[in-house]
Amino acid sequence: MRKIILLIFLFLKGFIFAQFPNVLISTLNQPEEVAIAINPKNTNQIVAGSNLKNAYRSNDGGVTWSYQLLACNAYDVYGDPVMIWDTANACYYIHLSNPNSAITPGGTWVDRIVIQKSGDFGQTYTTCVGVGKNGSKVQDKAWPVINPYNNEMHITWTQFDNYGSASPLDSSIILYSKSSDGGNTFTTPKRISKFPGNCIDSDSTVEGAVPAVGPLGEIYVGWVGANGLMFQKSTDGGNTWLATEQFINTFPGGWDYGINGLYRCNGLPFTFCDLSNSPYHGTIYINWSDQANGLNDGDIWIIKSTNGGATWSAPFRVNDDVPGKQQFMSAMTIDQATGYLYILFYDRRNYASGNNTDVYMAVSTNGGTSFTNYKVNANAFSPNAGYFFGDYIGISAHNNVVRPIWMQMTNNGALSVYTALVNPLTLGIEDKKKDNLNAINVAPNPFKTETTIEFSLLKEAKLTIQLVDNVGRIIKELVTEKNYFIGKNKITINATENNLKPGIYYVAFYDGEKSKFTKIVME
Repeated sequence: MRKIILLIFLFLKGFIFAQFPNVLISTLNQPEEVAIAINPKNTNQIVAGSNLKNAYRSNDGGVTWSYQLLACNAYDVYGDPVMIWDTANACYYIHLSNPNSAITPGGTWVDRIVIQKSGDFGQTYTTCVGVGKNGSKVQDKAWPVINPYNNEMHITWTQFDNYGSASPLDSSIILYSKSSDGGNTFTTPKRISKFPGNCIDSDSTVEGAVPAVGPLGEIYVGWVGANGLMFQKSTDGGNTWLATEQFINTFPGGWDYGINGLYRCNGLPFTFCDLSNSPYHGTIYINWSDQANGLNDGDIWIIKSTNGGATWSAPFRVNDDVPGKQQFMSAMTIDQATGYLYILFYDRRNYASGNNTDVYMAVSTNGGTSFTNYKVNANAFSPNAGYFFGDYIGISAHNNVVRPIWMQMTNNGALSVYTALVNPLTLGIEDKKKDNLNAINVAPNPFKTETTIEFSLLKEAKLTIQLVDNVGRIIKELVTEKNYFIGKNKITINATENNLKPGIYYVAFYDGEKSKFTKIVME
């Protein structure tokens, strides 16, 4: 028995500090610019996308994936995918357009943002709604957010007068629109940036507008341009905005910077607001990457505001390696069930020279005060600047299930998309605040056929109790919002009834505010 426990410990130690299980999602159609979204109502359901028209879905928490080519007869599909779920259990694939003029008279290349909705977990996308057409002006790089309080979708993007133009008569601006009917219709786009950028699609173009919802329904948006990192907000659901956007930080070197091995690299910002019941509820975070410390020393940064954007902290360096290495192209998310921050990025800390690249994830459980870095990928890769690698990666998290998504490239330019089965429970990440649930005892543990979990409560509570595997997939919801009394309570888990095989599992307790986990082992 001691040998078995020791082997389990050694396995977990290697699993925690070496890497997470990697899953190849696809190699079809040169996939790049990737996005991913976990269904908050069922974390086993995950949708993802990549350029130009690739759609993926997983029904088992990311272990296996199905693939389809996304279609939109009216407007076509032209990349920049973003995935999102609403509160009515629908998912959306948001992308750019390239209309066929025979089908859509007057349509031009990338002349609108397209929102496609699925009510059957990404099997079919039955709607194809165009937003923002303004003559032949280019509508680019949209990003949405769902207001969890009323299911409204808020979306922001960049409009170019004439994409790629160096003329001072052409400019780029940030636009905003919203839908209050499940993505069927959208409001007339509204300009929310006073200061325009140019149209070259580089450092002096306004880009990277990502909206976030605040605890009172506020809409926060961060983006970057020639003036630096900017911030805009609405306190009435997007109807009115600040008269002018606020400058919150410089952007040294600009958002379009050089990385050896990449055709281009961007450090565009991601904006999120904590809506969980954590102590950091209402905190706004903006994450980006830049080369503030030199052309050979890219870093990942975060800045935060605890007063609705009135004031901001100093930037905090997220990567925890020694200076002098390249970290680049980050993406951020917040687990809105816990308030934990997850930032994904490419990293070259492990190599003395050359273009070998890893994927790292930084995790903060204390509101961005500190981060722990974890290597996520199984195998390093070396990108080739002769091939377009894409502009962004992605990460999604909910209820301690975390799924990053990134692209890798071989030296001959072949691209592939990966995820990793990240389970914070195996990292020892859990809510360590003083908890009503103050004691958990499991006996027997390890067990062969049945085990009993006893837990003590300091006060009455309504609990949801889930059984999850060692990569965070929900095996079974054992209890759903059941009232438990003060003192000792217990539940029993039977291996046969739950179709369990020998291995490591976790029992997760949620009371609506805090979470706690205990590990069980079946022999």
